[in-house]
Amino acid sequence: MYVKQRWPRQLIAGFAVMAILVTACNSGTTNKGTVNIAVNPWVGYEANAAVVGYILEKKLGYTVVKKNLAEQVSWDGFTSGEVDMILENWGHEDLAKIHITDNKDAIDAGSTGVNGIIGWYVPPWMAAKYPDIIDGTKLNTYADMFKTSESGAKGQLLDGDPGFVTYDEAIIRNLGLNFEVVYAGSEAALIEQFRTAEAQKKPLLGYFYSPQWFLNEVPLVHINLPPYAPGCDPDPTNLALVTCTDYPAYDDLNKILRKKFADEHADAATFVKNFKWTAADQNTVADYITNKSMTPEAAAEKWVTDNEAIWKPWLPK
Repeated sequence: MYVKQRWPRQLIAGFAVMAILVTACNSGTTNKGTVNIAVNPWVGYEANAAVVGYILEKKLGYTVVKKNLAEQVSWDGFTSGEVDMILENWGHEDLAKIHITDNKDAIDAGSTGVNGIIGWYVPPWMAAKYPDIIDGTKLNTYADMFKTSESGAKGQLLDGDPGFVTYDEAIIRNLGLNFEVVYAGSEAALIEQFRTAEAQKKPLLGYFYSPQWFLNEVPLVHINLPPYAPGCDPDPTNLALVTCTDYPAYDDLNKILRKKFADEHADAATFVKNFKWTAADQNTVADYITNKSMTPEAAAEKWVTDNEAIWKPWLPK
């Protein structure tokens, strides 16, 4: 049982001052203010936020506040001032138009250096035993194999976090597939189901993406769906309007900054614009967090300690 400790107000105030001073001393600079980082619910993003937040605090002298938010909600923070940066944007052209082009309360801060792939995957044992299963046009042949108690008379397509922006229901409809979307509930739950499916040779078809550290452990096999057509997703939040048969290739996952923050904190903005690493770097930090029982802060500290040659050029001159 957790018992909340009550502290005198004066002591609480003293702790707050000490926390600010410690941050400033660690960074070698005076405190420059607060940076609000949106953290979206997948561990690759958490790895980005861990390293960027660590360097902002320890090397540039900012106080960092991380806010666990869904993708779309994060963008609303640019207007309200509650979010200063998004560190891994997967498309969202509709939101970019609103906030970057029209409202001008956000700016594109450039590539993270990582390319993104979203799609449907099966565990390796299935691709080996049923080679043509990776042809998306033949999935109906295997629909009965994927039936579960949750999907009923249809085959199950397993998605992760309900907050992820997915087209899966629309893709199923547009391809005339006898499948039903079922949610695992989170990225971690989705990974565990794929891990179990491979270990126990159970059928599983699911939504997944790269980069993701889990692909180093279990090399899931990507299903080949009919190609994405530009303009097939005029409003990704309205699946009735989505005519896509696959996801687009996200050739450059990018970063977004609140414009006012960037204007007022040029050194932090320059650093975030310069932040660019590889999928291997991201997967390393994500692996520390997920599999090595490290906090995001400890994972970031280890990566920063081991990779000075990579991050040093990100700092403003």
